[in-house]
Amino acid sequence: MQRYFLELFFKGTHYSGWQIQKNAVSVQQKLNEAINILLPANNNIETTGCGRTDAGVHATQFFAHFDSPEIISDSESFIYHLNGILPADITAVHLHKVAQEAHARFDAVKRTYHYYIHSQKNGFLSEYSACYFKKPDIALMQQVSDLLPEYSDFNSFCKSRAQSRTTLCKIYHAKWKEKNGFLIFEITADRFLRGMVRALVGTMADAGQQKISVDDFKNILDAKDRRKAGHAAPACGLYLSKIEYPYLATKNHFSFPF
Repeated sequence: MQRYFLELFFKGTHYSGWQIQKNAVSVQQKLNEAINILLPANNNIETTGCGRTDAGVHATQFFAHFDSPEIISDSESFIYHLNGILPADITAVHLHKVAQEAHARFDAVKRTYHYYIHSQKNGFLSEYSACYFKKPDIALMQQVSDLLPEYSDFNSFCKSRAQSRTTLCKIYHAKWKEKNGFLIFEITADRFLRGMVRALVGTMADAGQQKISVDDFKNILDAKDRRKAGHAAPACGLYLSKIEYPYLATKNHFSFPF
């Protein structure tokens, strides 16, 4: 058996998320089907993703590993033909030959997400960015995001029914910026809880709209209670954008059209 890391990106609008689910179409399902069409002699190859994504969430960089009983000698040809089978909203980028013990999920040491907000209705952006008609104050949102690296327990921003072994995360970077008419949040951590980034953005937007104060945000962090935080921001604005491994160069080759 030879293990491979497949690098890809996808538009999550029409999927139930990355992970295979009953009675719903997932990115993983479509990828598994495509690989098994391309490598029919194996026909039972299953992929393991670098993490989960919610329904409607996008990824500009995502990794999945799979094992093949035969060596794939021409990775460029494999990617070319795989893209010919995959749906238009899933794109394979690179195939990396890795050690057999390498794991797309457990070996990731850092993950980065971006969240996009616009404040004027635009039908062309409805699947790619969240619209907040009352534009949040970016300076206020930055004040509360500056607090995040000071904390380690993010239970207040975890889905209430999520079965996480721990709610501890190390935040390396959390920054808001304004570019091309968008408010863009970038956050890097060693791991993320289910629904964490969307809950953070929704609550920071409350601060930016002066619905809560900086002290209120601190109290929410300290409470370790999801009910204290704000509503989750819409899935359409969220992008998993970078995965880092200690043994693999993982430059994101995706460029936004806006």
